[in-house]
Amino acid sequence: MSPTARRRTGNILSGIVILSLLADSFGKLVKPPQVIEGTVKLGYPESSIIPIGIILLACVIVYAIPRTAVLGAILLTGYLGGAVATNFRVGAPLLLYILFPIYVAGFVWGGIYLREDRLREVLPLRR
Repeated sequence: MSPTARRRTGNILSGIVILSLLADSFGKLVKPPQVIEGTVKLGYPESSIIPIGIILLACVIVYAIPRTAVLGAILLTGYLGGAVATNFRVGAPLLLYILFPIYVAGFVWGGIYLREDRLREVLPLRR
């Protein structure tokens, strides 16, 4: 894959992640009834929705800024790990709920890996 195609693919993957997680964050900040219901079913109080949305928004912003993208990927990995743990704790279905945040994390790291030369130098997949 050419460097231009690799970066373009990485930007597309990262863009999908950023748009999806921004939508999730804004959903938490607006608090429609579905978000409140879903959050309470997961065992969190309604008062935690906005702080969770702010944390997610901050992580996404850090990921979207090229200079801090690797830190953002680390922060998003932690956030998504919490989603895995929460869904596992409530006995949610494996493929649709427990593993979904892992799929998203794969897009987070796949996107940044393709677009960041510095990361490929530190974590080469091939020699």
